[in-house]
Amino acid sequence: MAFMAALEADLRALFRRGAPPATRRQGRRRACNSQGSASPLGSPRFQCGYSFRLRSLSNPREIAQNGDILRIFLMACNVKSVKLSVIGLSCLQKLISHDAVASSALKEILATLRDHAEMTDESLQLKTLQTMLIVFQSHLRPESEEDMSQALAYVLHLLESSRSSDSVRNTAAATFRQAVALVFDNVVLAESLPTGKASPARLSSRASSVANNVNRSFGQTLSQAFNYGELTMREDLTDVGKLGLRLLEDLTALAAGGSARWLHAQSLHRTFALDILEFVLSTYVPVFQTLLSYQQVLCHQICSLLMTSLRTNVELEGEAGEPAFRRLVLRLVAHVIRLYSSSLVTESEVFLNMLVKVTRLDLPLWHQILVLEILRGFCVEARTLRSLFQTFDINPTNTNVVENIVKALALVVATVQASDSSEETLAAVAGMFSSKAKGIEWSMDNDASNAAVLVASEAHTITLALEGLLGVVFTIATLTDEAVDAGELESPRCEVDRMECSGQSALLCVAMVNSTWLTILDSLSLILMRSQGEAIILEILKGYQAFTQACGVLRAIEPLNSFLASLCKFTINNPSEGEKKSILLSPGSKKLETLMDQRDSIVLTPKNVQALRTLFNVAHRLHNVLGPSWVLVLETLAALDRTIHAPHASTQEVSASVSRLSRDTSGQYSDFHILSSLNSQLFESSSLMNVTAVKSLLSALHQLSSQHISGNSQLSGQQIGSIAFSVEHMTSILVNNLHRVEPIWDQIAAHHLELANCSNPQLRTMALDSLDHSICSVVGSEKFQGISSASHQFKEYQLAEESETRSFEYAVLSPLVILYSSNKNIDVQMGALKILLHVLERHGEKLSYSWPSILHMLRTVTDASEKDTISLGFQSIRVIMNEGLATIPVQCLDECILVTGAYGAQKTDINISLTAVGLLWTATDFIVKGLIGKSVQRANHMNEEEVQSGLSTKEGDIPTSEKDVNQNPLQQLVDYNKLFFSVFSVLQKLGADDRPEVRNSAVRTLFQTLCTHGQKLSPTMWEDCLWIYVFPMLEHVSHLASTSSKDEWQGKELGTRAGKAVHMLIHHSRNTAQKQWDETIVLLLGGIARLLRSFFPLLQQLNKFSSGWAILLAFLKNSILYGSKEVALAAINCLQTFVGSNCPKGNLESSYVQSILDIYELVLQTSPNYKSDSAEKVKQEVLRGLGDLYVQAQSLFNDDMYLRLMAIMHLMIKSSMNSIDYDSELGSIPPVQRGILEIIPMLHPTTMLSSMWSPLLLELLCYLNGEESPLHKSSKEVRGQNTDALANGTKRASVERGHINGSGTKGDTMVGCGWGILFVEKLVPIMANLFLEAPPHERFSAAPEIIQGLGRCMNTRRDNPRGTLWRVSAECFNRVVTDEVRQENAECRSNVNSYRLSRARFWKEVADVYETFLVGSCGRVLSSDVPSADSVTADESLEMTVLAVFGDSVLKQQKEAPVEVLQRLVNCLDRCASRTGSLPIQTVSLLPLHCSRFSLGCLQMMFSLCSCTSKTSSYLAVSETSKVSISILTKRCETILGQFLADENDLGDHPLPSVRIEETVCVLQELARLIINIETTNALNIPLYMKEGLGKNQSHGRAHLLSLLPTFSELVVSRESRVRELVQVLLRLISSELGLQRLT
Repeated sequence: MAFMAALEADLRALFRRGAPPATRRQGRRRACNSQGSASPLGSPRFQCGYSFRLRSLSNPREIAQNGDILRIFLMACNVKSVKLSVIGLSCLQKLISHDAVASSALKEILATLRDHAEMTDESLQLKTLQTMLIVFQSHLRPESEEDMSQALAYVLHLLESSRSSDSVRNTAAATFRQAVALVFDNVVLAESLPTGKASPARLSSRASSVANNVNRSFGQTLSQAFNYGELTMREDLTDVGKLGLRLLEDLTALAAGGSARWLHAQSLHRTFALDILEFVLSTYVPVFQTLLSYQQVLCHQICSLLMTSLRTNVELEGEAGEPAFRRLVLRLVAHVIRLYSSSLVTESEVFLNMLVKVTRLDLPLWHQILVLEILRGFCVEARTLRSLFQTFDINPTNTNVVENIVKALALVVATVQASDSSEETLAAVAGMFSSKAKGIEWSMDNDASNAAVLVASEAHTITLALEGLLGVVFTIATLTDEAVDAGELESPRCEVDRMECSGQSALLCVAMVNSTWLTILDSLSLILMRSQGEAIILEILKGYQAFTQACGVLRAIEPLNSFLASLCKFTINNPSEGEKKSILLSPGSKKLETLMDQRDSIVLTPKNVQALRTLFNVAHRLHNVLGPSWVLVLETLAALDRTIHAPHASTQEVSASVSRLSRDTSGQYSDFHILSSLNSQLFESSSLMNVTAVKSLLSALHQLSSQHISGNSQLSGQQIGSIAFSVEHMTSILVNNLHRVEPIWDQIAAHHLELANCSNPQLRTMALDSLDHSICSVVGSEKFQGISSASHQFKEYQLAEESETRSFEYAVLSPLVILYSSNKNIDVQMGALKILLHVLERHGEKLSYSWPSILHMLRTVTDASEKDTISLGFQSIRVIMNEGLATIPVQCLDECILVTGAYGAQKTDINISLTAVGLLWTATDFIVKGLIGKSVQRANHMNEEEVQSGLSTKEGDIPTSEKDVNQNPLQQLVDYNKLFFSVFSVLQKLGADDRPEVRNSAVRTLFQTLCTHGQKLSPTMWEDCLWIYVFPMLEHVSHLASTSSKDEWQGKELGTRAGKAVHMLIHHSRNTAQKQWDETIVLLLGGIARLLRSFFPLLQQLNKFSSGWAILLAFLKNSILYGSKEVALAAINCLQTFVGSNCPKGNLESSYVQSILDIYELVLQTSPNYKSDSAEKVKQEVLRGLGDLYVQAQSLFNDDMYLRLMAIMHLMIKSSMNSIDYDSELGSIPPVQRGILEIIPMLHPTTMLSSMWSPLLLELLCYLNGEESPLHKSSKEVRGQNTDALANGTKRASVERGHINGSGTKGDTMVGCGWGILFVEKLVPIMANLFLEAPPHERFSAAPEIIQGLGRCMNTRRDNPRGTLWRVSAECFNRVVTDEVRQENAECRSNVNSYRLSRARFWKEVADVYETFLVGSCGRVLSSDVPSADSVTADESLEMTVLAVFGDSVLKQQKEAPVEVLQRLVNCLDRCASRTGSLPIQTVSLLPLHCSRFSLGCLQMMFSLCSCTSKTSSYLAVSETSKVSISILTKRCETILGQFLADENDLGDHPLPSVRIEETVCVLQELARLIINIETTNALNIPLYMKEGLGKNQSHGRAHLLSLLPTFSELVVSRESRVRELVQVLLRLISSELGLQRLT
């Protein structure tokens, strides 16, 4: 156990201290033999015995029962050794603290402590006092009067002893205080009194605000009242109570300067005694309120002592005259008054009167300060002040103590006016408040002068007095809040305004206000006027706010208005010196505005800013009770508003150190922003006011505005500012009270109308803007929710039931109608229209009952002459048509469409007319939705009828019987058919408008409507639309176009130059009326095209469609033949659209296609010689139409129609022939030819028209050769011979081929004759593609002619090597011949003879082409001009491509080419390969590189033909080709090698040309690589026996080298090293082939 271990350690320490010095130095053995023991503690036996005894005890209880341990420590204390005594007292303290001492040992312990108290050692005295305090706090505390008096006497002895040091005295004083507290604590416990203690008797902190002090003291007194409850006085005392009473009496005697018999004290410092009394009186209140004996001591002894000490009429001497003593006396008085005034009424009254009297006496400032501190304490303690007021002021028999205190404090505050150093004093007062705001105590510098000390003291008195007054203010406010919480008063925010005050607390507050407000107001206004310190200003303004709010809650009108007027005085400007002495402002004063006008620049000081914030706070709090006082507040706020918006206004920034200035946002915004925000929030909070208060506020605003309105239109800026302020905040109030707008709307609307009728334009604008905001806010509020929830189905009886709502809606919108109809100012009328526009844009769906008046108003706008007015009215219509049709009552829909039409017909603004047409389109969307719903209802109706009666209703009929109407009255509410035709009627009228833009828009909209919603129209409606609106419009527009003027217009006159008018330029396509009408016709045709594209199947089923189709075709034909270019193209496009949209769907019959083909043919036959640009464009479009017609209607074409199509195409091509060479002259293809080229790829025959492939290809060959086909000598002959031609197609084809072949003999110069080279260039790829797409049985018969035609085009390279025709033809030839060679043509071999003849002719044509092109054009220099490098590269690449196709795709892939053709083809290659070798040595070096490369390429291709390294699918063809090629190749190789030897011999030592060397090297290398098969070997020109031997040895792969062995033998001696090396390689290969080996 820690306690036992510590105790044993202390015991050992005690033994060591008790042993003699020799013992401690020499050890235990010598100590036992020593003769001089200092005390029994030094005896070893003694030590061992107590040690064993202590160890035998296990806990403090056993130690307490065994007194030996206590005795050893007391024995140590009695040794009179300081060190031993200290150890003993310490151990004694531990024993007492752990309850290890029996109660019977108290007297022995007290005796020991008494002895130690007599000792002079300071540490021992302090240890003694410490031990004494532990005794008081433990279970050993003295309970008898004797023991208690002795113990306290010992403490007082040390306190008053002259030998005691300061630390001992201070410790003794603290010990005595704690002992007294313990005594009275025991009294409370013994007497069963409440245990809660009152707060210490100390003045509230001076480093906190008065309001905080009041709130804190109020909370403390509430907690005390709760803890104490109701206390009953009693006389009997317990022994402990009597002991405490004896102590109290002795303390009172000592405080009076006498002696204390019970305490055995002759004297004691009176200050200390008073301090102890203060502690007891302030801490143990229940003792004095419950125990009669204690109360009597308080009343007779303590109060007498205090009255004697308070006297100021005699001079006090000694300690009684010191400030400290006086302070304690005053504090005791304060505690008596604060805590015991209810039981000591007379004494408290005397005390209070004495204190008030002291403030008027000429006493030292420190004395006044002490008194003022006490009075301030009363004022800031709400419960104390309330108790005093209830006890004295309300009781008529007593003095008005509180009123006297307030007046006394006010007199102290007023001394600042009489002081010579008032400014310094006020600065010091401000400094004290500033220090308090920062949370620190104010202090003066140590080296301050006497004058400064005097000023500071005076400031301290004023500060205390001012804080006392503010304490009264905050106390009244706190008590008022308590009355509100108790239900005795209504909160100013309560909706119910109850003027009477009931309840004790409420009446008390009213009495306190009435007795103090004037005095407080004078003092606070004085200080506020004179002070500039931020903190003091804030504190005073808090007082203003608190008192004003309390007056408002208490309905104290006069104090309220007076404080409010005084507060407004400090809001805007700093008053001058003369104004400081003036009376307070009355609510209706205009002084603020006068002062504002006198200042050039306005500066709001921190005082002004804080005053304004205070005013806002008051207005927020008391908005329901201000009533007429609102005028003053609003005048102030209007002045503030002008200040905020003044150009030279500014504020002095408030110090950031004052953190409680409600400047939470000042770090981000300026004071003006904050004040403006507060201003707005005030009016936003009007939603919390009751209706009466809101009306009062509106009346005040109206009064503020009306007093500035006069007949003179010239108003000052201040007047306009005030009116603007009123109007703006009227709107703000309205916006924030939308939930109860009916009672206040008339008041607001009347004022707006009054302003709108003023002569001042600024006021009119202001009124209109505000009215706009107001009406939009009201209509957009929840008040209008649900009014038009089913507005599209309103019935008459429903409208009658909404009378109240209707009247309010009329009232809201009636100002607009009044303004537009009665006010003649354009700006007012436009303002009314703007407001209406805003209402419709934002909340139009909520309107129901005012639509007739709105539409009537908008229709009258179309009669206005001002463009801007019409524009504004139309904007409203646009909003209605775009967004409001679904919410407009059905009775107004037709009128709405008519009003829109009126805007479309007006002539003032064409843009409005165009937009109105667009709005009609929007209306049709809405109408069609209704038609869909109506169809659903009709379907449901028919189903019901079928179930009930078994009858079926015809689709499209609308039930109109009265029975249906009665059963479903909502069906007939909206006649959507009528609305639909109303829109069409308006569009039809606008379609004949003399303004092109308007009528075009109307036409476009009409057809767009039909095309978009046609699926939703019934057949009956379609017939009406076509025969009532579409066809009549078509005829009417055609008539107007034909009768329109052709005179050119002049544009709008822009000005003059050099005396001549300057007009705006007009495009030539729109500079006449007829051209403008042509544009309308184009739109009509486009609309008809859209109708035919979308609804042709539906239109076919109409009754009169056939006649309508005939009319339409006649109109289209005339438009193409006689109309302008735009009209003709539109008509053609109409036909193309019709065909393209209906043919793929299978909606057209052959008769429709035939009729369209007739029109195209008629148009092209009628104007074949027209050469104008427009005619060419029309022809081009007709051709495109023909192509589209065939593509889309292929399934409907027969042979006759296809031949007609080809005849028409031939006619167009023939008409495009011209002697002018377009290629050289224009560099482009004529438009018609371009059109032909576009449609030719579209004309490939279908499977059903497969017999037309041959005529088509031959026709294209005719175009290619520049000849006219005999099939198309004339279009009439074609139509007459169609039957015969179809009967014998083969004969016709043979005739045509013979014609083509015959014409081919005329030479290649006929290519492109009459058509142009560019046309032929574009035609060749088209023809090739068509040929490749043709079926095999149609291709093989036309293949020779195609090859021949392509060859002729390729041969144009000789005449025009830089042209592109030969290049395009060569590429197409490669494609055609490659594909044709690979064709199996199995299905074409049914007629063997015909097939063989055709293939033989094909190969002959192929050979001709290659012989002509390769030998005659490739690898040669065809022009003396030096071509570019790119051109040479491209030509060489194409040549090599032709060569590769020739070898790899033709010779290697052929399967049925005759041998003689193969020989021709190989010889062709050989001829090309021999060009380099055939040249003499003198000219071979001049050969261009590309020529030599081509020659080498041909030579390499021959080697490739002879090579056979693997078995392929075309092995037989390759073998045949190689057999033909091998002999030619060997001869060519021998020739080249021989030429090399000859040239080398001729030149001697001169080097050979590189071309010759490269050729020779290439031959040798290829020979080394070449491997041939056995068939090719047999074709070699070598002896038979060698062939047989090679065959047997199967070493025939290099047999070709044997035929060249003699030549190789001659080359062995060549001077060219590469040649020798290659020859050696070849000889080794020959040796290997023959099986020869070295002998060694």
